[in-house]
Amino acid sequence: MVSSVEPIPGQAAAIADLSGSRALVVADYHAGLEVALRWDGVSVPSKAGERRDRLLELKAETAADRVIILGDFGNAIGAGPDEEIAEIHDLLSALDCPVTVVKGNHDGDIEEHIEGIEVTPAHGIRIGDVGFAHGHTWPSPDVLEADVLCTAHEHPQVNLTDEVGGGRTERVWLRGTVNPEPFAEFHGRAFDGGAPFVVFPAFNDLVGGTWVNAQKDGFLSPFLPDGLRDGEAYLLDGTRLGDYSTI
Repeated sequence: MVSSVEPIPGQAAAIADLSGSRALVVADYHAGLEVALRWDGVSVPSKAGERRDRLLELKAETAADRVIILGDFGNAIGAGPDEEIAEIHDLLSALDCPVTVVKGNHDGDIEEHIEGIEVTPAHGIRIGDVGFAHGHTWPSPDVLEADVLCTAHEHPQVNLTDEVGGGRTERVWLRGTVNPEPFAEFHGRAFDGGAPFVVFPAFNDLVGGTWVNAQKDGFLSPFLPDGLRDGEAYLLDGTRLGDYSTI
């Protein structure tokens, strides 16, 4: 079977056809984010139930047989507050399939507090011919040598303005190919490069993000933007915006 990763139209989620399985993949779930916002003095009603229901509906609609969280399942670094842990347990208890968490920078020692899930190292994991890494640190060589590379962490967004000065911010996918040069320099070995490279938008719509068409913001991942060749931005509905740097 040839592995593929295809975004679900209108959603910050994708289906990955892996060797022998069909995975629903989402990134940057950030359970318990509203708790952190309240600590910062911002009162936001909890959307925990809405996040859970949206993910469960996507799993049912796509007939996925496993779920991959591409990093930052939780929001607090470490064990997290009670509300965050309760949100994670509530979702996991409703899922009737294997769950893999590709460890992100906000996941701390999540494997010591949440049972029944697979937690990968921070450098990622290769499942079938798809490599998954959160993106806050460098992917391993095995992940980089996959037929498709998927990362997150960046929460990519674009700032769109109209002719009268109005504007809005939209979550986007970044898609291009792997430029092997920065990875080769980091690992001290050669890579072929050229494989499809997908940077996921955040599933949680309350988190901020990197305005990829505003270069002054810079990038969070240590291998971006250099590691992404011919990067283009796509809205969640599939609209192709073209070269993200010229939008």
